[in-house]
Amino acid sequence: MEVGLVGKPNVGKSTLFNALTLLDVPVAPYPFTTIDPNRGQSYIRKPCPHGEKGTSCTPGNSPCVAGVRRIPVTLVDVAGLVPGAHEGKGLGNKFLDDLRAVNGFLNVVDLSGATTPEGQLAAPHSNDPSVEVRFLEEEMSLWVADILGRQWDRAMRGVELQGDRVEEVLAERLTGLSITPRDILFALRATGLDPARPSLWSPEQKVALSVQLLRAAKPRLIVANKSDHSVTEDLEHLRDAVHPLSVQAASADLELTLRKATKAHLIDYEPGSDHFTIDPGASLSARQREALDRIAEYLRQWKTTGVIESLERLVFEGLHRIAVFPVEDEGRWTDGKGRVLPDAHLVPAGTTARQLAYIVHTDLGEGFVRAIDGRTHRALSADHELHDGDVVSIVSRK
Repeated sequence: MEVGLVGKPNVGKSTLFNALTLLDVPVAPYPFTTIDPNRGQSYIRKPCPHGEKGTSCTPGNSPCVAGVRRIPVTLVDVAGLVPGAHEGKGLGNKFLDDLRAVNGFLNVVDLSGATTPEGQLAAPHSNDPSVEVRFLEEEMSLWVADILGRQWDRAMRGVELQGDRVEEVLAERLTGLSITPRDILFALRATGLDPARPSLWSPEQKVALSVQLLRAAKPRLIVANKSDHSVTEDLEHLRDAVHPLSVQAASADLELTLRKATKAHLIDYEPGSDHFTIDPGASLSARQREALDRIAEYLRQWKTTGVIESLERLVFEGLHRIAVFPVEDEGRWTDGKGRVLPDAHLVPAGTTARQLAYIVHTDLGEGFVRAIDGRTHRALSADHELHDGDVVSIVSRK
């Protein structure tokens, strides 16, 4: 799974990326510090079922920390987007091409309103962060509309004269964006466009269709960054302005500080927690203690830095992913090497037992006979829909 970090320059995307991955990509208070996309591994959290067996697990693809699995998610941090990006302004075309394969977006905005539309530093509250949300959707929608509109009349003649299905024609055109016929049907219903007469769609209607296509195929969550320089009223205003999009307040800077301090064995901090403790043996300067005091006060007010919550809300609420644990032995919950609950997979809600078999290995899918529920030991049919936290054994002819 890939998640893109998007937004205008200088809103803290790279800091958020660093906080989630602990990679040290360049950060600076001027536009286009990021040019080529940065890629790194982060994770989302899910309870590990191993406690039900009264034994420890043997994790492979996802570490288990204090009974919580850390399931990997790939992050892609791309160049900042400025107005006119769909026309190639700034690093627009490169930015948009870098995001073709992502499953969803974290749209990072400056909650403090201290950056201009072009990403220059400005006085706090001199810019409205909700404008950032609208302009990014507009730029991306115009980009998709441009792809849709290429040789439009010739392509649509096949729909109107030969009976081709418009969703199939458009899906083929948008293959590189991972937009499916199902996404297109959703967007057509949302816009009310006549699928039998696409030649009558106006340019404005194609843009409106593109907006709905992105909402269906590339869900996004608004990360209201720099909340440590903001007040709760700023957050409430933003949520009202961008409804029904989801908004998560965050401070990437404070989260990064906490994670680096933990890595240096100065504090004990679990991402997502509302507190941390200073290591008794840590030697802290007066400046470090002052910084940690400031972070502690922030956590008392906001309860969390909001960083890992942003990613988890996108994955679970926006992308509707669930975690499942495939095993070979449904009784002992082990794989062929005797490892207990070795892997956790993030799959779309509604994934069937046979689809999980294909995700684990193509041969398992092609030779699928049945699945077995690791808790009830009941046989599951190929079209049985899995649930979050399921432990499943796949029985295959191969």
